[in-house]
Amino acid sequence: MARILFATVPIVGHVYPFLGVARALAARGHELRWYTGERFRADVERTGARHAPYVSARDFDDRHMELVFPERARHTGLRQLKYDLKHVFADQAPAQLADIEALARDFHPDLVVADPLMLGSLLYKERSGTPLVLINVVASPVRSRDTAPFGLGILPSLRWYGSLRNAVLNTIVDQLLFRDVQTHWVRVRRQVGLPTSRLLFEAALDATLLVQPSVPGFEYPRSDLPAHVQLVGALIPELPSDMVTSAPWLQGSAHMPIVHVTQGTMSNARPDLILPTLAGLADQPVLVVVATGGRSADELGLGRIPANARVVPYVSYRELLPRTSVMVTNGGYGGVQLALSYGVPLVVWGTTEDKPEVAARVAWSGAGLRLSRLRAPRAGEVRAAVQRVLSEPSYRRRARALADEYARMDAVPIVVSLIERLL
Repeated sequence: MARILFATVPIVGHVYPFLGVARALAARGHELRWYTGERFRADVERTGARHAPYVSARDFDDRHMELVFPERARHTGLRQLKYDLKHVFADQAPAQLADIEALARDFHPDLVVADPLMLGSLLYKERSGTPLVLINVVASPVRSRDTAPFGLGILPSLRWYGSLRNAVLNTIVDQLLFRDVQTHWVRVRRQVGLPTSRLLFEAALDATLLVQPSVPGFEYPRSDLPAHVQLVGALIPELPSDMVTSAPWLQGSAHMPIVHVTQGTMSNARPDLILPTLAGLADQPVLVVVATGGRSADELGLGRIPANARVVPYVSYRELLPRTSVMVTNGGYGGVQLALSYGVPLVVWGTTEDKPEVAARVAWSGAGLRLSRLRAPRAGEVRAAVQRVLSEPSYRRRARALADEYARMDAVPIVVSLIERLL
């Protein structure tokens, strides 16, 4: 049996998709250490892994990122993505590397399993030669002649000039939009004595194996996809019992469609999507179920809750999603994968992190609609989008077709098999 080191940044969406994989590997007799934030110690230890805390690296609570990164709240959209890449992730890499190297001196891992934004794991692979499996937790950033650059939320073009358009956009991104991010990443690498590398967006390709938790029907086709990038189906996040609210009131709602709205567990400090959804659907014959990601209605300033709405911190998706007609979301990758695995069509509006890319893939797959990113959504806009998804069968049909794809790919056994093949 092998010694395997897990390494994840302390963000819910970067930890919970890994739990099932860790549990399965531990059950097969492998010895696991898991380097992540203190908040997740109990979750880690329930898998059979031994928790390893941050020592040099900066631990933080993703529910209150403004306490650790106060400048972050001043940025939105593309500017916030660039801020995150530079300061939330890249700046932490040298300290993460120091922690991982200290762990390795005692644990001697045969292999490292990490999320791609645990950038210290990539630096460790370069320094040590230890095989690295990256399990992605966002839409695939892998660059291709067939796709526009990651981060812009631009759909693939099937026209003859599509590859030319993509090449031009890549040059603009590299030389203008994200040039400062790459300069920052090169500076970070030099701090630990490593040379200039490929672009930060492509750094994950330096892994021994890059796992993309998705299915072909949701991901853009790439004729030049590297062989070590593997689609495995959905890695469903495992929420602990104290983060799940039972919903007995669902039993009395069989006569009306259910619309679920969520802003996930990270980008939820302002009800940019929740509030217009509540207002837009207040007079509609639907039940609106809001999951706030742990925040209270008062904290979000929701005011008077419409009679046809229920607001809870979290909700049991096993109870809710089989009954849900439409999910309105800000585009969290794990939540969208989960909804589609139940065949639920979507209305998506997201402007931060990878969310524009997730929204674009929803639109491209035909499983839902994306709202304009140019401004905050309005009540009437959300209402019209929900009504369209409810009334046009094509969205439900495509979502169910994707659910069939997810059902044919049992992600955890596939990932375990890939890891053990490497070992």
